[in-house]
Amino acid sequence: MGKGKILFVNQEIMPFLPESENSYIGRYLPAYAQEKGREIRVFMPRFSNVNERKNQLHEVIRLSGMNLIVNNADHQLIIKVGSIPSARMQVYFIDNEEYFTNHKGFFDENGKFYTDNDERILFFGRGTLEAVRKLAWQPHLIHFTGWFSCMIPFYLRRINKENAFFSGTKTVFSLTNDAFEGNFGPDMERKLKADGATAKDLRMLENLDYMTLTKAAISYAHGIVVASPNVNPELLAFARENKRNIVEYEPDRTLFYERINKLYDSIIGSNINN
Repeated sequence: MGKGKILFVNQEIMPFLPESENSYIGRYLPAYAQEKGREIRVFMPRFSNVNERKNQLHEVIRLSGMNLIVNNADHQLIIKVGSIPSARMQVYFIDNEEYFTNHKGFFDENGKFYTDNDERILFFGRGTLEAVRKLAWQPHLIHFTGWFSCMIPFYLRRINKENAFFSGTKTVFSLTNDAFEGNFGPDMERKLKADGATAKDLRMLENLDYMTLTKAAISYAHGIVVASPNVNPELLAFARENKRNIVEYEPDRTLFYERINKLYDSIIGSNINN
């Protein structure tokens, strides 16, 4: 049986950020997949609270330097890399001076949702896929976790219209308990249009808030992993109504990761030419 290439995109990963539902699965699920013989790549944002010196991050010059247009302005894509020696796993970081270097996570020092989080998730989603394309590494499947990664399916389709690099790539989305209050503001539709959003995209992403964003990710994903015992029941019901392949939450991590890997096999198939 072919093992397949899997791209993991997480908004948080231990030990680069403190332990949470997202950061825990971001650390251990890719390592489990790798132990099972799969080829993996792992990406996350380089928030300012990721300590570069402590984690020995360094810039990957051959991948950096591309400019991405967000809201009609050029923003430099910087790629850095760190490692988790105990897992024999490298982690790539999406960085940009405006969107990440001066932003600690998702909220400012007063606990308010950053006003440019809309542009940040656009930059992170597109930047991740562009970096993977520059790596010339074609994944069979992308497993993305956390609302900050939810624009991955949108850009996956957009990039495929211009270049068939990701042709055939499937997606799995992890549902966690990471809801936020508020929305992304009225300018999001204009920014999505500038990035090639179709009428269907705009209907799905209208009045964009946590629920709308997450439901869009569910709609576009081929499989869903319930990665928390406290997932919003409306989202889980939505996934079931849309007949998505679902791996239910399981507190036994080994059994849980084994079931997730069976989901990967069911989605990408067994006859894979690595």
